[in-house]
Amino acid sequence: MDWTWAGGLAAGLLIATVTAPVGVSGAVFLLPLQLSVFGLPNPAVTPTNLLYNVVAGPGALWRYRRDGALRGDLARRLVLGTLPGVVLGAAIRVFALPGPGVFRLLIAALLLPLGLWLCLRALTPARHRPSPTSELSPRALTGLALAVGVVGGIYGIGGGSLLGPILAGRGLPVARVAPAALAATFATSLVGASAYALLSLASSADVAPDWWLGLACGTGGLIGGYLGARLQPRLPEQALRLLLGALAAGLGALYAVQTLN
Repeated sequence: MDWTWAGGLAAGLLIATVTAPVGVSGAVFLLPLQLSVFGLPNPAVTPTNLLYNVVAGPGALWRYRRDGALRGDLARRLVLGTLPGVVLGAAIRVFALPGPGVFRLLIAALLLPLGLWLCLRALTPARHRPSPTSELSPRALTGLALAVGVVGGIYGIGGGSLLGPILAGRGLPVARVAPAALAATFATSLVGASAYALLSLASSADVAPDWWLGLACGTGGLIGGYLGARLQPRLPEQALRLLLGALAAGLGALYAVQTLN
């Protein structure tokens, strides 16, 4: 038990410090550790990841709010779109889609090329870059957030790891995307964790979170998220895009390898 707490705390701290500057909570990178290192049963890994997001989220969000980075309607639109999606996703996960194979394949197909494209774009001299893509309309943004919310509810990833690369790929500054993506991740994780707690009463599967591990990882993420959000204004946009692209490509490659195996 002591090893689990220390390991979870360290993992959450390190991952959140690296991912918070680009709007990713880090839950997606905790998932393979929870399955292979901590031996968490499936599908309990999903609500445990949501619990991590709930505990870890306020660290980065408090810092971003203090810096004024949460102003504007982007965060509000993402939250309103993802909230109904995460409830639907949780129900699908418990009653209709217990296996992770299809999810890993789809995420690999999306994130691997998108991450590589973001890295190449960040490394391309400014004069050779294509002009930024026009910003999504409010209706398209809500639809995207709804779809991401369903995926997040199914697999406990919060949604920031998908929203961040997609919106940055549309040309939005990472400094604007990151706080909004983390706000959506926190809100959907709070609702999703509650939904799983209720669904666990109606399902014979092991869908309750591992409270000890989730709280340990979340406490580390709370500290790491604050540190990462504090670090973000000191990083240039090019470095943030390169980091976001590397995280997206790395996650896509990880899921591709797991699918092939």
